[in-house]
Amino acid sequence: MVNIPLMIILILGLVILFSSFFTVKQQTSAIVERFGKFQSIRHSGLQLKIPIIDKIAGRINLKITQLDVIIETKTKDNVFVKLKVSVQFMVIKDKVYDAFYRLEYPHDQITAYVFDVVRAEVPKLKLDDVFERKDDIAIAVKRELNEAMTTYGYDIINTLVTDIDPDIQVKNAMNRINAADREKTAAEFEAESSRIRIVAKAKAEAESKRLQGQGIADQRREIARGLVESVDVLNKVGINSQEASALIVVTQHYDTLQAIGADSNSNLILLPNSPQAGSEMLNNMVASFSASNQIGEAMKRGNIRERKKKEEFKPSDDYKHLKDQTDFDEDQEEEENRM
Repeated sequence: MVNIPLMIILILGLVILFSSFFTVKQQTSAIVERFGKFQSIRHSGLQLKIPIIDKIAGRINLKITQLDVIIETKTKDNVFVKLKVSVQFMVIKDKVYDAFYRLEYPHDQITAYVFDVVRAEVPKLKLDDVFERKDDIAIAVKRELNEAMTTYGYDIINTLVTDIDPDIQVKNAMNRINAADREKTAAEFEAESSRIRIVAKAKAEAESKRLQGQGIADQRREIARGLVESVDVLNKVGINSQEASALIVVTQHYDTLQAIGADSNSNLILLPNSPQAGSEMLNNMVASFSASNQIGEAMKRGNIRERKKKEEFKPSDDYKHLKDQTDFDEDQEEEENRM
């Protein structure tokens, strides 16, 4: 027959025995109290306590914790802005007692200090300076928190200003300003590009005109050289220069007509254009050459007569000597009158 009281005592003994042991996780500390009074701090591993008398009052996490605080404040230029400040902190292992017994709500305490520092620093800055000097704000928050929270067993690892969010209207205005500035820059680059293209085009046209003029000059020079050679060849066979020039011009005339007729898409009309055009052109050229030769001979004879007249009226040496003597006598008479 089973002894029931003995079984009950055995079971209670086992429960009490197992309740004497407890474990503490890594990066965690356990606070042990005896009859409501602080007894000890136990760290990671298997721990032992007196059953019923000792109890675990709480556990403290020794890992780094992050607290995000959102603050709305006003800048120096009266712009409302929201800042998100991330505070990374941890409990100092040697000050677990202070962290557990001296501060009941650490998150609220840290939030209060963050609000106090940010609302003291941001109103000193303009909106643009807030974006540029956000690291200075974070350093000021960390300095203030370290001075206050170290006493309570907390170490502030880092503080970061992770977001700056101005009022929506201010944000839109800033975007418009940025867009206008970029459009202005783009317009300046486009204008500079257009100027470069215009200058390059003008230089290319100038170079083209120069080369074209040089080509035309070379062409005319070669044509003139060819005409001179043609005239020399014709002179050797008994054709004078006037007839040779007329023959060359008429030949070029018919070569031009042939070139025009060979091009089916040509819209050029050559006037006058008749069977008698060649002979008329030849007669006109011969008459022009004859007239020009006559005019040249007449001008040459006129120049010769003009030179002869000048030579006939040239003063002789006796006349020059008489004039010099007269001038000398006049000077002598003028000098005697002055004396």
